[in-house]
Amino acid sequence: MDLERLVTVGLPVYNAMPFLPEAMESLLAQSARPFHILAVVDGATDGSLEYLKSIRDPRLRILVQPNQGVTATLNRMLRECSTPWLIRQDADDVSHPRRIERLLTAINENPNAGMFYSLANYHPRERAVGLFRCSRGSPAELRRVVRSGYLLAICHSSVALNVHKTLALGAYRIGLHNEDADLWWRMALRHDIHFIPEVLVGFRHNPVSVSARNLAAQFVAGLYVQYLLLSHLWKLTPRGLGEIRTDLEALFSASEVRAKERLRSFNMHLAERRRARAFLDLAASVAASPLYVWRRLTDEVMPSHRVMNGVSPSLFSQRREVLWT
Repeated sequence: MDLERLVTVGLPVYNAMPFLPEAMESLLAQSARPFHILAVVDGATDGSLEYLKSIRDPRLRILVQPNQGVTATLNRMLRECSTPWLIRQDADDVSHPRRIERLLTAINENPNAGMFYSLANYHPRERAVGLFRCSRGSPAELRRVVRSGYLLAICHSSVALNVHKTLALGAYRIGLHNEDADLWWRMALRHDIHFIPEVLVGFRHNPVSVSARNLAAQFVAGLYVQYLLLSHLWKLTPRGLGEIRTDLEALFSASEVRAKERLRSFNMHLAERRRARAFLDLAASVAASPLYVWRRLTDEVMPSHRVMNGVSPSLFSQRREVLWT
């Protein structure tokens, strides 16, 4: 297949300044040139659209819409994509120089895959530390994680999606902060997901991002996604999130939420060169949940360790009459 017609990089853009120029520059500087860029501007009011219009590159296509939120924007991106593969990137993250070249090679080697993803470091890498917590393994190993009732941990900005297969699965589902994890389990059960064991993306901890502003809600949404997976595996009819939110909140530890929040803040302050504040955050994270910090460190330094998201499915089973009545 003509490489120019193979991949599109999709950026959902909502008030992405001042990070958008660095994100775009990382794409325009790729070692591989035959690809398209599709930017969907979702009601931005901060100069993002004006910046994009200033770029003179025939590979860039800009779509503008009233603000509809990230899930609707991602689904429009899939529908508007004119190539078989959509490479995801958020507008505040960066692609390392050989990312698209490496993905093109992987697609050529496994053309029937449903999805590819890679490792991601925290950005900017000269100041932030560590890697994005990431599941690793073969397609069969990743499928086994999902069939055991757990979710995959994957950096959304590191993903390349087979457009046709993603749309056939129902694409992203509306109304969840964890719309990506919900897609991963459905993809893993139907198609091969291939892991590329290389750092190809820089992920920015942005204090105004959706995930940063909604961490507690994201925990609940993550448990709801796991609940949808278990409903599918156990052949039960799921209820709406609003009906069981309180029951889901009882499944996770508030101290772990605080620990994760402070650990994120640690890396954000490091990136801003506020080292004293960063290490206060690290101490607060350890104080909130030493076990969470230990698990996070284990995931980082032991690549063979099985990384997955969610709580034990047995906790859902113990509340079966409440959650599925």
